[in-house]
This record gives sequence, structure tokens and C-alpha cells, in this order.
Amino acid sequence: MSDRFEIFLTCPKGLEGLLIEEATGLGLEEAREHTSAVRGMADMETAYRLCLWSRLGNRVLLVLKRFPMKDAEDLYHGVHDVEWADHLLPDGTLAVEFSGNGSGIDNTHFGALKVKDAIVDKLRTASGERPSVDKLNPDLRVHLRLDRGEAILSLDLSGHSLHQRGYRLQQGAAPLKENLAAAILIRAGWPRIAAQGGALADPMCGVGTFLVEAGMIAADMAPNLKRTRWGFSAWLGHVPALWRKLHDEALARAAAGLARTPSWIRGYEADPRLIQPGRNNVERAGLSEWIKIYQGEVATFEPRPDQNQKGLVICNPPYGERLGDEASLLYLYQNLGERLRQACLNWEAAVFTGAPDLGKRMGIRSHKQYAFWNGALPCKLLLIKVTPDQFVTGERRTPEQRQLEREQAEQVEQSAPAVDPYARVNKNGNPVKPAPAPVVEQARLSEGGQMFANRLLKNLKALGKWAKREGVDCYRVYDADMPEYSLAIDLYHDWVHVQEYAAPKSIDPEKAQARLFDALAAIPQALGIDKSRVIVKRRERQSGTRQYERQSAQGQFTEVSEGGVKLLVNLTDYLDTGLFLDHRPMRLRIQREAAGKRFLNLFCYTATASVHAAKGGARSTTSVDLSRTYLDWARRNLSLNGFSDKNRLEQGDVMAWLQACRDEFELIFIDPPTFSNSKRMEGVFDVQRDHVQLLDLAIARLAPGGVLYFSNNFRKFQLDENLAARYVVEEISAQTLDPDFARNTKIHRAWKIQAK
Repeated sequence: MSDRFEIFLTCPKGLEGLLIEEATGLGLEEAREHTSAVRGMADMETAYRLCLWSRLGNRVLLVLKRFPMKDAEDLYHGVHDVEWADHLLPDGTLAVEFSGNGSGIDNTHFGALKVKDAIVDKLRTASGERPSVDKLNPDLRVHLRLDRGEAILSLDLSGHSLHQRGYRLQQGAAPLKENLAAAILIRAGWPRIAAQGGALADPMCGVGTFLVEAGMIAADMAPNLKRTRWGFSAWLGHVPALWRKLHDEALARAAAGLARTPSWIRGYEADPRLIQPGRNNVERAGLSEWIKIYQGEVATFEPRPDQNQKGLVICNPPYGERLGDEASLLYLYQNLGERLRQACLNWEAAVFTGAPDLGKRMGIRSHKQYAFWNGALPCKLLLIKVTPDQFVTGERRTPEQRQLEREQAEQVEQSAPAVDPYARVNKNGNPVKPAPAPVVEQARLSEGGQMFANRLLKNLKALGKWAKREGVDCYRVYDADMPEYSLAIDLYHDWVHVQEYAAPKSIDPEKAQARLFDALAAIPQALGIDKSRVIVKRRERQSGTRQYERQSAQGQFTEVSEGGVKLLVNLTDYLDTGLFLDHRPMRLRIQREAAGKRFLNLFCYTATASVHAAKGGARSTTSVDLSRTYLDWARRNLSLNGFSDKNRLEQGDVMAWLQACRDEFELIFIDPPTFSNSKRMEGVFDVQRDHVQLLDLAIARLAPGGVLYFSNNFRKFQLDENLAARYVVEEISAQTLDPDFARNTKIHRAWKIQAK
């Protein structure tokens, strides 16, 4: 065999530039970049060194042969001509990986089978002995890449991918591969910072991948030092003495590195389930003296190394894969920016993100950005110098913006509960004034965000006075007032429920998301509500009962009040919260009219109207719905107010229930869905098609002199004209809208219907 070989060192997409620097430093000659690979020439010692020391590569491929091929027969003969007896015993095991297509081979499995057949046929003995296939741990891993009519046949010296260092046996939900983490650290300048004695902190460390990779760099540990099996371990061309020499040198370097004063490397993770797996990974890497992991939230992050030591803050925040993640992610990035500005002055920071627009919301500028790929997802690494001249804060705000802040502060102060500032006492029993809370300056809003905040504050001033006067605890404060900010924003006591109306396909998704982020940044500031109490959902055109489908499974209920009753809302688990705010006037009307009457609530949902009827002194209430989930919720609403007695809950299809019912009611409320195709009912319900039959059945159950209220929110709904000939029909839509829905008069229509 030759003393020099052609080597392909593969890597994740985007790391080629860093890899060629690393590989050249490790001895690779005549190095050239390719897509997801670096190619060069090396002797066996350099090939081994690349396996042991490459922090960025995936596989080290030693090229055996290049040959032209026109078809599958050329492939077979080209592989068969290699002296495979120099590489593998007849009773050995092999695995074949094939990439590329063309020259009559469009299926990689077929190509791999041809390569395997050629090797096996070459090594088959007279007695029939031949190599077998072992895809997991073969003696020899063969790779063939087909590139524009040329076959490149290689041995994989690495075996399993080099990113699999062996320390990370436990990982989180969205792990960062070890070689990508190392590349991010290198690009962020950690080797330089570590050499200068700097510290490193990760405020959302997961299971510690950044921490371990940083520790190995600082301690001069070969990343694959602890690997016991390689692609060359059973290769007949392997030179054990040369390998042992390089491995012993790496062991000595690691021992010397670990004997130095440990670098200060700390990780913080909010999820308690990841703390022990992270610590286990650190221990397996042999870096327990260097790296410590603690439980901690981003909002309280503060690195505290010894002697005013500075260094690098590095993190990989979540990107947001699901609808509704926008608010929590925006506020996470804002919290991160606040902590960098408050607790990490004069540090360097590196934020790796698949959502770079969120990175812009941290209130601090990046001085450099690098493009990376995390699998198939394009990402950016934002490098930041945490110095005041990079802050994007209120120091540059206009006089109008400062006036808005003063008004916001007054609004918050007026709504805040009274607190005795001297409630704490010292050991002598004397009052102690608490230390002032640290001021965390919020990042400056964008121009669009400031406009949105102004509108919110204007609405809050007007509606807040009305809500306080009427004793309304939950109300809509914004409903697409500005067309480019297509949101509905509801206040539920001290929570904000945001529904984003999905933008039409004609709107650029990036612009729509940027506007959403502008709005979400403005909401806590304008409404004076903590970021953690903002819930975001997306409302799209619904069919069937999709509006009632579960969105989450947190099961958290919040108690709110309305008209003297207490009601439970769930802000997270469903698109709707369990309380239709636009029906507030209707519920209060029912409460006023219910005294002494038998009340029937059809399509009752969470039976909030029934609670109001019971509060108003109804003789009895009957609530009918098809959903067991919502009837259980209704039961809790009634029980919360002490109305468990004389209040029936019936599960069933409303139309079938009415046909079977023989009771009479003096007061009936019907608020049906636009469309329903539940598996529990026969056929489907369409409010436009079926409302006449529904009303006829319901009025048949109406006691003499009784009143039926009918409402629905189908925008194109038309009440059948013939109903007016049989019943007394009065549209009362305008009477059933409070000021918070004055801008959206089409949110529902309502009628009062009585028998003639």
C-alpha cells in the first residue's frame, strides 16, 4: 500500500470552512473544500490523528480507488478488481454505504448490493467461506460515492460518526450534535477565551453538550479519546503501534490539561428532569471538576465566576416548532437580553438560533453573524459584545415614547394591590424598608411595536373605565383595530389571551411573523402584565368542531368573575377558553330574567349561562351538550357557585334530545355551533340548514309566555323568513354587544323568539 492516501473528511453542511482549518492543522495536505466535506492527502499517522482529534468531522474516508463507470457491470468489476484480501479476512464482516446516483443506478440499496456482491465474490474461498454483512459493528465499513460517472471507493476509518463521542448517553428533546456544538464554540472564540483563563456559562444548557465540548477544548482533550471501537480496529491495513503512539500522546495531553486549574464552566437548566442526565454526561466525559450544572431559570441567570472573571455566555434557545410558541419564545429571548445587559456586562455572548428574528428582540446588537445548518434547518450564530454601546434600550427613545412609559407606569400603579412597604421587621421588631428592586430596562420597541402599544394603551384607558364601572373582570381590549396587526386580545383578570388570525396566503409569512413579534413585545409593556401571563394561539378558519379540539394538556384553570358569579376558564388547552366574552350581555340578561323559571341551555358548552340563570334565582336549569369534557367543566362551574342542586347536565345530541323531551321551560337559550360532525351524533348539524327544525323543536318545549333566545356567530347566517309568520321574532343583536365588541358588531347575531 502507498504511504500517502487520498482522504475525504465529511462534516455537517456549513462547517467546511472551519473543518479545512482544523484538518490542515492536523496535517492534511493539499486540502480542498467540497460540499459537506474536505478532501486532501495524508499519511496513515495523519489519518489516525484526524480520527482522534477532529472536533468537527463526521467520517474519515480513506480512498482505495477511483474508476469510471457507465453501468452496474462497471461498478461490479471496478470493486471486484481491488485486492480485498489486503483489507478483510474471508470470514470477516462488512457493511456497505452507497451515495449518489446515475450510470444506470438510481437506487442506493441496489448500488450497495452490487458493491457487497463484488467484495464477497472476490473473497469467497474454495470451501465456500465468505464475508457476512453486519450493519452495526462490521470489521470493515466500505463507502462508495458515485459522482458524475466516477466511482470513489473508500474505507471508513471512523466507524460510527465522529460526533458520537460516547459521553452523551442521555439527551434532551432537541439535542445539538457534538461536532456542531464544537463548531459554534470555535466560531464564538472559546479557544481564545479559554486560553486567556476566561469563563463560560450556558443559561439553558439542556444536558450539557456545549459545556462538555467547551471543557474538552479548554483541557486539551481529544474529542474521541474514549472511543474503544473504530472503523480500522479489525482492518487488515491497521498499524496498531502507530495508533498506540498517537493515543498515548493524546492521553498525556489530556492528563496535563486536566492537571491545570480548571476553567470555570457552568450550566443552568430550568427543566429539573435534565439536571441529572446533564451531570451524568459531564461525569462520563471526565470533566466533573471543571463543569457544574444547576437548576435555574433564564430570568434569574447570572454567572458568578471568581475575581470578576469575564468570559463567554453561550446558548441554543428553542426555535419554536409549534403554533402558539411565539409568546413564550419572544419573552424568553427578551429575558435573555435583559440578563445579558444586567448581569454580563463586558462578557462576550453567542446565541445559536433557528429563529434569527427573535434574536433581534433581545435589545442588544450582534457584531457578527454566521450561517449554520442544524440538520435541515438553517440557523444563525449571533456573536455579541455585551457593552453599553451595543444596547438597544430606552436611552434612545423619543419624548412620545417616554410619555407612553409614564402613562403605563401610572396604569400599573393604579391596578396594583396595596402593599405595605414596611411589612418586614428586624430582630428588634422595628420595620425594615425593603431594598429597592433592581431596575431591568426593557428593550426598545420597534416603530411598529410602539404604534401598537399606543393603540393598546388608548383602548385600555377607554375600556378600563367602563370595565371598572360595570364590574367586568374579563373583556376584549383589541380586535384587529389595525389591519396589519390581526389579533384579538382579551384580558382575563391578570392574564392576557391573544388570538392571532392566520394571515392570508398573499401576505409574506416573515412579515406577518415580524408584526406578531412586534405586537407581543408591546403587550406586556402597554397592558402592565407580566410576560409569563401572556398566552398566544392562532385562530384559523375552522370546520366541524375543530374550535373545540384540545391544543395542549396543561389542565390549568383560572377563576374569573362576572355578574356576581365565579367561572373557570382554561387559557392554554383549547382555542376557546370556556367563556365567550361577546355573550356577556346575553348571560346577564338571562340572569335578570331567570327568577322562578325553568331554564334550558342547549349546546351549553361550559354552561356559563346556566350558572347565571341559577344566580338569578331560576327554579331549575337543564344544560345539554354532546361533550363529556365540557359537561364536566360545566359541573365544576355550577359547583364553584354552590349550584349543584336542581341543575341538570344532560349529555346528548341536542336535536335528538329535544325530540325525546316532554318537559316545558319558561326560558331557553340556544347558541349552536356553525357546523358539527361529532362521532357521537347521527349525520351532521349545519346551523343555516337546520336552524328552522331546531327552533321548531325548542319552541315546542317553551311554556306559555316563555322566551327563547337564539344566537350564533356564522357571519353569513340568514334567519328563515317563514319563522316570523309562526312566531314573534325580534332581532336584538345590538342589545347583546358591550363596548369591548363595538368594533366587531358581526361577532354574533341574536334574536328573541316567542310563540304567538
